[in-house]
Amino acid sequence: MTANILVIAGSLRDGSFNISLANAAQTELTRLGAQVTRVDLAQYPLPLMDENLEARSGAPEAAIKLAEIIASHDGLFIASPEYNASIPPLVKNTIDWVSRVKTDDGKPVSAFRGLTVALGAASDGALGGIRCLYHLRAVLMNVGAQIVTEQCAVSRAASGFAEDGSLKDDRQAAMLRSACQALLEHAPYGRGRMAG
Repeated sequence: MTANILVIAGSLRDGSFNISLANAAQTELTRLGAQVTRVDLAQYPLPLMDENLEARSGAPEAAIKLAEIIASHDGLFIASPEYNASIPPLVKNTIDWVSRVKTDDGKPVSAFRGLTVALGAASDGALGGIRCLYHLRAVLMNVGAQIVTEQCAVSRAASGFAEDGSLKDDRQAAMLRSACQALLEHAPYGRGRMAG
């Protein structure tokens, strides 16, 4: 059975290192036998999380669609930038809205509950965005996701990717491979099909 994995880059910036990392993760997951779907968060614009807005009109349509997409997959790989040693607003806002989506009868959709997640970050700094991953791990655990221990932090990312999109540094490439393998080993096959 083939795992159905979703890959998301937590950046909209042209030339984003984390879009490059998401591309590399997609390639690696496909090589390992997964069926991979990519989501571009630019296609799902969300207002800032606002409980007054939520009370007036419920979760935005983009959040509902993202919740459906996430719930229909066995696992998720997130490539996230680091902003001021923590989670960027795009990623946190997306998680916050998706975690609050409810069914028509008011029950939480819980798109993240039981979802297996692998994390990666890329930065031109020396730490490769790893400080963000600690915070992101805690937030995802709080909404019920199961995060694999293995993760990938790509430092000096401006020169870290080869022309074919792969990681130049052998150690970083091994970190990505290990995170992707762990994601496939721990993702419950069929979770997405049961949710759909």
